[in-house]
Amino acid sequence: MIRTRRSSAVALLFALTVALPHPALADAPTPPEPLLPGIPGAGRAEYPMDTPDQVLPPDRSGGGEPVPVPAGEVEELVEYLPRSAAAAACTAKAGPHQRRVERLLKLKVDGKQSRADCEAIRAFQTKQGIKPANGYAGPVTWSRAELLAARPNPNAAGRCPVRSYVVACVDLDRELMWVQKGTRVTYAVVNIRSGRPGYRTRTGWHSVYWRNKDHWSSIYDTPMPFSQFFDGGQAFHGVYGQIATPVGSRGCVNLSYANAKKLWDALRKGDRVYIWGKRPES
Repeated sequence: MIRTRRSSAVALLFALTVALPHPALADAPTPPEPLLPGIPGAGRAEYPMDTPDQVLPPDRSGGGEPVPVPAGEVEELVEYLPRSAAAAACTAKAGPHQRRVERLLKLKVDGKQSRADCEAIRAFQTKQGIKPANGYAGPVTWSRAELLAARPNPNAAGRCPVRSYVVACVDLDRELMWVQKGTRVTYAVVNIRSGRPGYRTRTGWHSVYWRNKDHWSSIYDTPMPFSQFFDGGQAFHGVYGQIATPVGSRGCVNLSYANAKKLWDALRKGDRVYIWGKRPES
């Protein structure tokens, strides 16, 4: 009889333990909604076109011109946003880059989405051809605003060392790059995509040590057009599609196909590369 009562008590305690949430789990924050292209079928969330960190794959190129941009893969300005923010004509939801966009558009920087913020951001998106133009401060809106602000003088803060020789400047804080010789910009500032957590693009001084115009990644069986390697498996190279996505690269500095093609003519083997900062998290 005692055994039966004891067994029943143990079973009841076990059932209650399973049914009740663990305190640590109950207090865990709700994960953010995934960001998706705001127009159905307008893009993909990730482009697995990088070599893994510190790995240089075999040369599988044919020695000719790189794979041309496929039809329908031209870079578009399609904002990434959660589904809950996609339906509203002017969303009340603050985006992951809310403070950065507020600063760049000279709005009140508080990280909160007001009606005035939404209208100002939406006007900027409309002018720049960003779709959908509904005021959400996502990665595309932020990257475009950062690029426009940097164009007059990308090195205004003096973060990239001025040298008598060519230096490719990579600013991870703003996800921008340009090339300068002395104080003269020889390759205009463009948007880039750098490494995600776990695959960070390495900072400091590097040198372009190997170039391959039509490189092909044997790891992912995908093209890496206009590859210019500067540190292990990390390289400048083009991708097909949009640069400003929620997820970073696997360490490489990604550019649009058109910008990577121009960079190919702006750099030579042995040119120096200087990288600083850290990619902002969405």
